[in-house]
Amino acid sequence: MQTQLADFIRDTADGEEADRILRACVHCGFCLATCPTYQILGDELDSPRGRIYLMKQMLEGATVTHKTLTHLDRCLTCRNCETTCPSGVQYGKLIDIGRRIAEAKVPRPLAQSLKRRALAKFLPQEKLFGGAMKLGRLARPLLPESLAGKIPAQPAAPLASRITPQPRKMLALAGCVQPALSPQINAAAREVLDAIGITLFEAPAAGCCGAVSFHLNFQEQGLAAMRRNIDAWWPHLEAGVEAIVMTASGCGVTVKEYGHYLKHDPAYAEKAARIAALTKDLSEVLLAEEAALRAWLSQRAPRPGRQVSFHSPCTLQHGQKITGVVEALLTVAGHTLLPVAEPHLCCGSAGTYSLLEPALSTQLRDRKLGHLSAPQPEVIATANIGCLTHLQSGTPTPVRHWVELLLP
Repeated sequence: MQTQLADFIRDTADGEEADRILRACVHCGFCLATCPTYQILGDELDSPRGRIYLMKQMLEGATVTHKTLTHLDRCLTCRNCETTCPSGVQYGKLIDIGRRIAEAKVPRPLAQSLKRRALAKFLPQEKLFGGAMKLGRLARPLLPESLAGKIPAQPAAPLASRITPQPRKMLALAGCVQPALSPQINAAAREVLDAIGITLFEAPAAGCCGAVSFHLNFQEQGLAAMRRNIDAWWPHLEAGVEAIVMTASGCGVTVKEYGHYLKHDPAYAEKAARIAALTKDLSEVLLAEEAALRAWLSQRAPRPGRQVSFHSPCTLQHGQKITGVVEALLTVAGHTLLPVAEPHLCCGSAGTYSLLEPALSTQLRDRKLGHLSAPQPEVIATANIGCLTHLQSGTPTPVRHWVELLLP
């Protein structure tokens, strides 16, 4: 696609990147078939191709309107289109640039602006969010159904600690909302890794990966969170930690791209690239240690396998390009993976999307749950806290992080 960038963006780092991405797009339209919002709305401007056209116009100097901002907002950033695209268009990077510019040119309505600012301030604060969750559980019977469904009725029971020091060490990211919503996820990951000779621990000074703020267009706030995590992890890397393990695929795809986000920061570019290279999804770590995992599983008392529907988060399959690995690990553990239709489509969680676009998000959730529930599973498994919470709000079937299903 030929572009003629306007003066305000030409010869800038964003301009050069946007120009490169736009020129890769041949406007073939393959992405329309796999775009969740286009599937629901049928409006080309709510497809990747349509949004690319809107961003091209904007970058060439066309007037930006609230309609432009609305169509960009409706994108889930699921990156399904990147998996589909035969030309390798890096749509996720382009829409980060487009959203920042669009919002700078078109002020949002006050209520919308305040809501987004509150989310960017509130969600990344683990202690603040955790306190609010405790209050939310108390007030749950009085809350609207749409909000009450996002709050677990009871806090998860803590796992009994059976951890012993191991010679191999890896870092885990606690994240911002996962410790309050499902603290048992990292506890389960620690127990499984301990069983195969790896100590998993958290750096107390690390926190939100930065994705929440960045994708709400508070990009500097998101970058500051990334720098804070790098500072928290760096001494441990120098002390010999092998990897940074992600139990939430949404955090994983972000940390794996720290090198991209901070490539123009002379103080952090090199460190960010190393952090990104050392970051692994938990499934990647266990796949590499499959022999040890099989040995541990074989030593345990046999337990009946379960019928499982697996939802692969977009951040796992489209962002990190990890497919089939979790399913293989669950099969090794004795579970039966059931066939699920439309496994490539988003569940509608998408970070803060379910709070900002509740109608579209709910439609996508219900469509996804229809497919996950069709084979009548005993449990639905997934790999991201946002997907887990969102899906659980629409079904009585238990929704669990897949690593919990490896435990006895």
